[in-house]
Amino acid sequence: MGSEVDKARDAAVEVLRHNSRGPFCGLPRAAGWGYPEPYTRDLMLSSLGVLVSKDPKLVRALRRTLLTAARNQTPHGHIPSLVHDPLDCGASDTTPLFIIAAEAYRRATRTRGFLVGAIGRARAWMQHQSPTDGGLVAQLPTSDWRDEQWVEGYGIYVNVLAYMCFRLSGDHAGAARIKKLVNKPVVTADSLRRHEREGLFVRSAPCYALWSYKIHNCCRFDLLGNSLAILSGVASRTRAGRIIAWIESQCEAMRSKGVLAVDLPPVLFPYIKPGDPDWRPRYDRYNRPGCYHNGGIWPVACGLYVAACVAAGKYRLAQRKLRALTELVRRTRTAGLEFGFNEWLRAQDGTPMGQDWQTWSAAMYIYAAACVEQRRTPVFDEARTHQFRPSRRTAAESEGGSRFTRKR
Repeated sequence: MGSEVDKARDAAVEVLRHNSRGPFCGLPRAAGWGYPEPYTRDLMLSSLGVLVSKDPKLVRALRRTLLTAARNQTPHGHIPSLVHDPLDCGASDTTPLFIIAAEAYRRATRTRGFLVGAIGRARAWMQHQSPTDGGLVAQLPTSDWRDEQWVEGYGIYVNVLAYMCFRLSGDHAGAARIKKLVNKPVVTADSLRRHEREGLFVRSAPCYALWSYKIHNCCRFDLLGNSLAILSGVASRTRAGRIIAWIESQCEAMRSKGVLAVDLPPVLFPYIKPGDPDWRPRYDRYNRPGCYHNGGIWPVACGLYVAACVAAGKYRLAQRKLRALTELVRRTRTAGLEFGFNEWLRAQDGTPMGQDWQTWSAAMYIYAAACVEQRRTPVFDEARTHQFRPSRRTAAESEGGSRFTRKR
């Protein structure tokens, strides 16, 4: 496997180098051809692969991206959806991803004073996303990375990101509140007790729900959110092992039914089908079962799943999944490419359906390969094992911080 992984990793670095400067303010592009724009969430999440690559050109491009995002931050601390456009706002995940990427950059480059004011303002914005003023953070539908998927109220993905950004920036009390609430069971009309707060843990399976709000919820499985829950330590080591075993058994069942063709999990399952209560008419065109956000195979999410297997100590399984991911990133829609690093693939037959040379597909492959090789998960190890020191405080950071960031 080594030579194939090395070849794919080298190809991924070349993709990132190719994409490191695009037509918008010289910022990295989200894909080699189809997406020239510098999408914030793509580039912030890609920082995990960029930093483990240690490629000087890529690290410089990341620094340029972070500085530009900070310059375009709103007065309230929100980070825009496009790095260069302060008017393109409304995303629920760009701000916590900015905090995580900036904190990771500070640690990797030992520049602990980097962007402390912007990080503090971003944390203040995050604190104000909690309707209960100190609990889980909420979001509007289609405001996270799933622009064709309805996630409303408290989503597992965004709340794990919030947990990570509070942990990495030293707000342990704020992080602890989120972890406690995420691990409370989902509330239903039958289980509701007076003054009970909803959680995100599913009673009927060892995983976390896609979203929950009061007695409303969607308990379909979210691969990205659950993988991040394992990586961050929101899920205990025991629960992490159970989640992974359950994922593998569910995927095996899907393969036996002919609705999954690869040895990697879809981003969502069971798929939403016409006639289901959460089916929306627009899905018929943009979000069919087994496609896009409704169960497509996304290399970015699969890379994080490989890393989650490493975090859970499932090293042989992680190696197997990395082999499957190596085969997957070869698939391409563009003639003449040895590696496609496509955006997403159809679950039923593994056909690439998105854009080739996707930045975060390449970056997360690099990160997954590093995790398997090193048997560790950079950035997440610190949050999971509680062996990190908070970033140095400065006056600028204190001015932009929230009450979550101050000692009680």
